[in-house]
Amino acid sequence: MGRWMRLLLGMWLCWMAGPLWAAHAYAQFGDIKYPAGFAQFDYVRPDAPKRGRIAVVANSIASNFDKYNPFTLKGTEPPGLDTLVFETLLVGNQDEPATAYGLLADDVSVAADGRSATFRLNPKARFQNGDPVLALDVKQSFDRLNSKAASPQYPAYFAAVSAAVLVNERTIRFEFKSPDPELPLIVGSLPVFSHKWGLLNGKLKPFDQIVTDEPIASGPYKIGPVDYGRDITYLRDPHYWAADLNVRKGQFNFDRVTYRMYKDNVTAFEGFKAGEFDFIQSFISKDWVRQYKGKKFDSGELIKQTLPHSNAVSFQGFIFNTRLPKFSDPRVRQAIDLCMDFEWMSRQLFYNIYQRLPSYFTNSEYEAKGLPGADELALLAPMRSQLAPEVLTQAVPMPPSTHAPRSLRGNLLLARDLLEAAGWDLKDGQLRNAKGERFTIEFLDNSPSMGRIVTQMTRNLEKLGIEASYRVVDFAVFEKRQKNFEFDVVSRAAQGRLLPGSELYQSYHSSQANTVGSSNLSGIADPVVDMLLAKITSARTRPELAVAVRALDRVLRHGHYAVTHWYSNTHRVAYRGARFGQPVKPPLYYQPEGWVLSCWWSL
Repeated sequence: MGRWMRLLLGMWLCWMAGPLWAAHAYAQFGDIKYPAGFAQFDYVRPDAPKRGRIAVVANSIASNFDKYNPFTLKGTEPPGLDTLVFETLLVGNQDEPATAYGLLADDVSVAADGRSATFRLNPKARFQNGDPVLALDVKQSFDRLNSKAASPQYPAYFAAVSAAVLVNERTIRFEFKSPDPELPLIVGSLPVFSHKWGLLNGKLKPFDQIVTDEPIASGPYKIGPVDYGRDITYLRDPHYWAADLNVRKGQFNFDRVTYRMYKDNVTAFEGFKAGEFDFIQSFISKDWVRQYKGKKFDSGELIKQTLPHSNAVSFQGFIFNTRLPKFSDPRVRQAIDLCMDFEWMSRQLFYNIYQRLPSYFTNSEYEAKGLPGADELALLAPMRSQLAPEVLTQAVPMPPSTHAPRSLRGNLLLARDLLEAAGWDLKDGQLRNAKGERFTIEFLDNSPSMGRIVTQMTRNLEKLGIEASYRVVDFAVFEKRQKNFEFDVVSRAAQGRLLPGSELYQSYHSSQANTVGSSNLSGIADPVVDMLLAKITSARTRPELAVAVRALDRVLRHGHYAVTHWYSNTHRVAYRGARFGQPVKPPLYYQPEGWVLSCWWSL
């Protein structure tokens, strides 16, 4: 063999065995906006002053928190902990979907065969105790999050990763069970903490016994003063290692960030007006129209603002627990959905601010519409024997409407017929099954805000002979019952994603249906859904992904697993005027609290 042939062969073997490329960023479909060496993200002010304080209200109304480990199942962690204290190998930005740039890692390499990704750690990366961030810390973080001691969402999230391998002191390689273009982003989002976190007398505690040990992490803030049950304050680390890094430039500008916690929304809003905190997001249309006004708003002391966004629409709805026999039949679930009169609620309760959610992926290219196209049929037809016939032959279900010529009476008559077909008969005003058992529903919640919605549905359910109740419990009780699937119907909100992926596995895969603490609240265990999830996570192009997600949306909607709620294309916020500076315009894709805490500054 000639010299040049040997050289070419050697180069080819190295290419096959080693990384395909090394870069400052990774994009699932290759579309990276910012080049190597970029100065900062476009939506930040790079010279924003570092000073002052801000207090916000915890969006999850919680009565208490009892741990500083957000990665275990038992207990409740304080708000803000995961985003302000912990960091990841790569970090996304608020202008691009499915693209991440180096944070703890300054280089990412993906193997030619797609079966591994290698990360080189930034030599400047430091934990808040001054220790360097090493590959050992990354590996131990992965191993602990992938163990039975962690909350089950983490082993599920990393299920396609076979191993984390130490290459050298500052290099780690993640090996994948099969090629998947999303996996480098998944491992890049691994929260990293020190291998010393949880050491006691030289011995490492079991991960689920690390409870009140303050994290040894690398983020811009440390835990500061705490008033259990009322608030927690985070203090900006003056020695934060990444303060001048391009992916952090102009961000995390407040010296102090405080989360206030309240038992209900009414008390929280009164606290805002009284000056107990500075920023609040409104989720209740009635409050936005009727409460966010008065002298303080007129004078500019408080500012009320509607912020447009391009986010993927979040999904929210009343979720049925299909593990219970009474909710196992989709006809029953469809009948209950027919009892929501959204058009009446929009007029009487929502001031016509919202629209009804038709889909799990509303207002995106992933929303199924009409009859399945040839591309969807190609995915679904091989599973025909395991599908209800209407999935392939009928238009995807839309939420019931009471707009003419439809009516609430007509919807209730259809609901009655569906319940009768499912084996439930009306006897002496009560709906009973063949065993004589009454049909009852308990709507479980940790805040009374949904009470007026459930009250309207309850009246309609009673007309069908169903006894419905609304139970509001303490946040800790609510969390426990939800994690253990001890509910009939529960309200759930899931943030939308511009590129759906492996997070869907946690919410809909059969392996999570009976895993305590999983996000599969409905208990969905459907081989067709499992097949589509595999197609989604292995998609190599955006069109492949879109077809698979549309097919998933179609199957889920035919399953009637939820009574969908409503959505808005704007954020409604209020804040204390003349206190804060903010960039000229918000980014494309953002949540208000995260944008405020990362990009605003104190005047």
